Amino acid sequence: MGAHSTSDDAIVVVSNQAPASLNIVRSLGRRGVRTIAAANREGTPAIASRYCDESVRLPDPFDDIVAYRDALLELAERPAVRTIAPVREPDVYVLSKYRDEFAEHVSTLWPDAETLAQAHDRVALVDAAETAGVAVPDTELLTDVEDWSGRRIVKARYGFLADRYVEDLGPENAIEAGTTEYIEPDERPDVDALVDQMGHVPIVQEYVDGTEYTIRALYDEGEPVVSTQKALRRGMKYPRGPSVYHEAVDIPALERAGLAILDELDWHGPASVGFIREKATGTFKLLEINPRFWASLPCDIHAGVDYPHYYWQLANGATGPFDPTYHPGTASHFLRGELVHLHSVLTEEYAFVPRPSVGETVSGMAGSLLEQPNFDVFSLDDPRPFVRDTLNTVLGL
Repeated sequence: MGAHSTSDDAIVVVSNQAPASLNIVRSLGRRGVRTIAAANREGTPAIASRYCDESVRLPDPFDDIVAYRDALLELAERPAVRTIAPVREPDVYVLSKYRDEFAEHVSTLWPDAETLAQAHDRVALVDAAETAGVAVPDTELLTDVEDWSGRRIVKARYGFLADRYVEDLGPENAIEAGTTEYIEPDERPDVDALVDQMGHVPIVQEYVDGTEYTIRALYDEGEPVVSTQKALRRGMKYPRGPSVYHEAVDIPALERAGLAILDELDWHGPASVGFIREKATGTFKLLEINPRFWASLPCDIHAGVDYPHYYWQLANGATGPFDPTYHPGTASHFLRGELVHLHSVLTEEYAFVPRPSVGETVSGMAGSLLEQPNFDVFSLDDPRPFVRDTLNTVLGL
């Protein structure tokens, strides 16, 4: 069945500084869909796009997530709005927790609250992965760890902290998850300090040496309608971090693992499933699920798979699967992130992760820019978002 929309139909794109929201606006705006960029900060790049028809200021979800919900519901109640595109954890949390309320007005292309909780809770996610036959790193709660002899990382148990996950938080409270800590072998960390720092009891995982990959997919009521894969070639920080240079790949074992866990969760909507391919064994070990549109979405679009278009089609009654022409080997750069990566190489050190040389890093960046002149934000036909992103960086916005 084809999609049924009119020129007046609109999508609300929750917008932030990452490239995904901008590229959703560009993709659908170029197709004549009315785009409403909703942001809690001034100057987000998506609002500067020539393809943004309207911008709306939202409350900050980390000040009051109930007020944030109310603002999104007010947008959803507009007769022309067909759906909302989430790009951050507070977005999908609110949309899932109050899914019934949103369903009265728009197509709800995201998981219900129970399913989202399994994705956000990395302990529950490990259990689901083991049921699905997907490999995982050794994982324990910080307070349960007795053996610190190996290389470990400490990271938030939840992808996002809110009242559903943390008892001490009220319904209006929301907190971003803490940063990852690298623990040297035989180094026993201050457990109480880490719990206090993270705002909950985090998890400890073995450090898996290897390359980070993700499989991205769009699901319709438990069925995948399109999927792609990405290799992280450079991260925001030199050990890894959010991807700033990413390459589309096609690896059957990665696809099987990623779809297996999403099938086990009976997924609905967009998701990106992160893995590390262990250098010693070649095994893909699950890291996390991003249960919404992912920051490196432009890589998929450059590779021929326009997820925002398929998302819009589902919102308007289309059914999959979709069968675009996918071009593995295509890569894309987040230029601001590349500079952050270089700064990391110049100034930072991480336990048991060798720092690459500055010359090697600069040479690699220059070569990839020449070979793969594709960009997450910069666009000749829509230059203002890149200018806005640059100004935000310079001004510290």
